[in-house]
Amino acid sequence: MEKLQKLELMDKVVRELEDLKNSQVSILKKLSQIEADNITLQVNLLDVKLPDLHEEIDSSVEIVNNLLEELQVHREKYFTENKLGVEIDPTAK
Repeated sequence: MEKLQKLELMDKVVRELEDLKNSQVSILKKLSQIEADNITLQVNLLDVKLPDLHEEIDSSVEIVNNLLEELQVHREKYFTENKLGVEIDPTAK
């Protein structure tokens, strides 16, 4: 795989991780709405189970966010080390 192709694939994975994070954040918002609605409903089953679910999803968001940040650092290092932002003159020595 060429260096530029590898960089493009890394960029694609970064976008997919960002999409995953956004999806998880959306799930957290929906879950928070369910928790708010349960204040009115007062269903004990939801009172017991929703906090655990909220914690799991929140933890997952944190994991994806950390992975995304680490991959972005890796991508920038790869970009710099492989001089992908600089036009390389093959005749230069």
